[in-house]
This record gives sequence, structure tokens and C-alpha cells, in this order.
Amino acid sequence: MTGLITAERPFGIYLYPYFESFYKFVTGKRASSFRFVSGITPLSTNKEVIVSCIAYFVIIFGGRELMKHRAPYKLQKLFQLHNLLLTVVSAALLVLIVEQIFPQLYHHGLLYAICSPRNWTQKLELLYYLNYLVKYWELIDTVFLVLKKKKLEFLHYYHHSLTMVLCYTQLNGQTTVSWVPITLNLMVHVLMYYYYFRTAAGAKIWWKKYLTTLQITQFIIDLGIVYFCTYTYFSYTYIPILPDWGSCAGTETSALFGCALLSSYLLLFINFYRLTYKQKKQHQRNTTKAKNPVVIIENNKETNERMTRSKTKASTSSNTTTTTTTHRKKSKKL
Repeated sequence: MTGLITAERPFGIYLYPYFESFYKFVTGKRASSFRFVSGITPLSTNKEVIVSCIAYFVIIFGGRELMKHRAPYKLQKLFQLHNLLLTVVSAALLVLIVEQIFPQLYHHGLLYAICSPRNWTQKLELLYYLNYLVKYWELIDTVFLVLKKKKLEFLHYYHHSLTMVLCYTQLNGQTTVSWVPITLNLMVHVLMYYYYFRTAAGAKIWWKKYLTTLQITQFIIDLGIVYFCTYTYFSYTYIPILPDWGSCAGTETSALFGCALLSSYLLLFINFYRLTYKQKKQHQRNTTKAKNPVVIIENNKETNERMTRSKTKASTSSNTTTTTTTHRKKSKKL
């Protein structure tokens, strides 16, 4: 059904019914029947998540050792397809989550949308779970790096592995504010995977630097809101003398883990930006300065040579004048 844009239809069309049809086509089950139940839903236990992380590190570091004496694989078409699909899936999840969140923001405000347990709905739970599964898919990014013999940056495998863990902890803790980091992350990933899709085809993309800036901005917004939710929860629950805005849905463990991890992301991305762009720019400046003194020295050398020649000429002229004067004096005596 299409129509005017409203609070309930922020895109002018109800998108979720199309998703439900697709979900039933793929799984054979109704989307409305989904529930995230620890121990029953796939990848819903601590053991499964820990084993997945260990397997990830064994594969990427073991793979790097196996590739040491092998030629890198190009995998251009496969890498393009991987990134194109992640671009599309990230965009689809983004608009589906925004469609669910926007009415809550419009009718009840931001505080309700990030803190009320009523905003943890069955539809959002399913979308959050699918986003969690996509994080496992994104681990293949690192496999491509290994097979192509690219450098494995600490930030890359730290971020990929622990974002998967973060999504699990927030699902398990039913943290209402989850939609904030998830939607911002999906927005960045739409652009990021599109960037990789284009560059894999040989395109030169000028806005890579701004993509890193956007990631840093994302974590600043995340932390501002997540810190607020954590503060108001602990103030309301344990320190009533402090001002608060009521409780906030979610477990204490999931809240503290989210704050700590997002804080580490922000610091690491700022450091990455500094090393990649600031130091590179400084290196270019130093290179320019290193070249300029050569020109100055050469110019000074030429100037000194000219001054020496001028002094020599002046000295010669002075000697000639002195000789002439002496000769005249002798002539007068004679």
C-alpha cells in the first residue's frame, strides 16, 4: 500500500509486510512467530558466541600462515558480489528498523524510544537478530583480506569480532536503546560496503577519509546516548539523590559492556584516523620542507659565488688603480 508519508509510514509505504512475505518464503515460517530464546534460537548462548570468536581467530591467523608462501588470490568478482550484497542487506535492515522506530519517536519522544521496555517489540527483536546474524557474515571480510594477503589491522579484527559479541549481549539483555547504535552502524555500512564494491571494480573514490570521520561521529553519538541511558538507570536504581529520568530497559551487564566497547571503538578509530591521515599529511609537509632547503642552499651557493666574483673584480680594480697611481708618482719624480 502506497500513500502519503506519515509517522506510521515514514517512507510512504508499509515495508514490513513485504519483509514478512520474503521471510516466510525463505524460512517457511511466519515472521510474527519469531522469539529470541537463549539455548533454542541459533547462536543464542555464550558458548556458541565464544566458540565462534575462537574459530574466527584460528581461521584468520592460521590462514595467514598458510598464505605466507602462496601467491595472493585476486577474487575480484567474488569480493564485489560480497560487498554488493552486504550493501543491499544493510540498507534493507536500516529502512525496516527506521520504519518501526520512527512512530515511537514521533508519538512518544526520544526518552521513551531509548528507555521504555515497551519499545522492545517482537518485530524489532527479529530485525535485531537478523542484524546479529549479518555480523557473522561480515567476518568473511577478514577471510578476503587473508586470501588476498592484505595486512591484518588490529582495529579490523577487534571491531569485527566484538561487534558480533555486542549484538548478542544487547539481544540477550533486551536493551531498548539498541536501535541507536544499530541504525547508525547500518547507515555507515551501507556507505562502507558500497565503497568497497566500487573500489574492487577499480573505481577511485574520493570520500574514503570522510567515511572514517563518519564512523567516529557515529561512536560519539552512540556514546552520548548510551552513557545517558546507563547513567539514568544506575541513578534511578542505586543513587536516588542524583537527578535521573527514570529507569532504562536492559540488563546492567549489557549496558556496561556496551559502554566499554563503544568507548574503545571511539579511541581506536580516532587513533586510526590520526595515523592514516594526519601523519600522512605531516609526512607530505616534511617531504616538501626537506626538498626546499636544497633549493635554498643551491641559491645561497650561487649568491656566494656571485659575491666572490664581485669582490674579486673589486679587488682587481683596486689593485689596478693603486698601480696606476704609483706609476704616475714615479713619473713625476723623474
